[in-house]
Amino acid sequence: MVKLTRIYTKGGDKGKTALSSGQRVVKHHPRVAAYGTVDETNAAVGLVRLHSAELADKSIDAILSRVQNDLFDLGADLATPEVENPEYPPLRITTPQVERLEQEIDRLNADLAPLNSFVLPGGRPTAAYLHLARTVSRRAEREITALAESESINPEAIRYINRLSDLFFVMSRYVNDKGAGDVLWVPGANR
Repeated sequence: MVKLTRIYTKGGDKGKTALSSGQRVVKHHPRVAAYGTVDETNAAVGLVRLHSAELADKSIDAILSRVQNDLFDLGADLATPEVENPEYPPLRITTPQVERLEQEIDRLNADLAPLNSFVLPGGRPTAAYLHLARTVSRRAEREITALAESESINPEAIRYINRLSDLFFVMSRYVNDKGAGDVLWVPGANR
């Protein structure tokens, strides 16, 4: 377990930070950017949860609580470069975590009518914040996949972040009165 007794260490005052392996890298290193955007996704989920109290379906908050914990796992995964025969097994995103997202997507999506247009962020505040979380998680996915072009990344981490944005999209429709409150794009409406 993590124990933090001091919040500032002054170790980053020269623009470098330590990965969980102890290796020091610049703060704008692609690995740091990737797990930083995962952290930003987690903050957006926190905003969603503040607004999810308005929902009758309490399972949404339970899902988001698990997602927030998973996002810390994902950050730890990304902060730990893969090495052969590590002294201690690192925390990694696992297949069951991805499969749980898929099950939650399928359960929520089963109650939704098929879409005939793209959905604009809006409707209930919870739905709008879910769209914010979705777009931030998509940015995290772009950063993680860019990192994967030059460094070894756990493939389950990539699958997890890809499914997560899908979960946020389906969940946004679900909380918008199961799609009835969706704000749909009307192509060329303002020409």
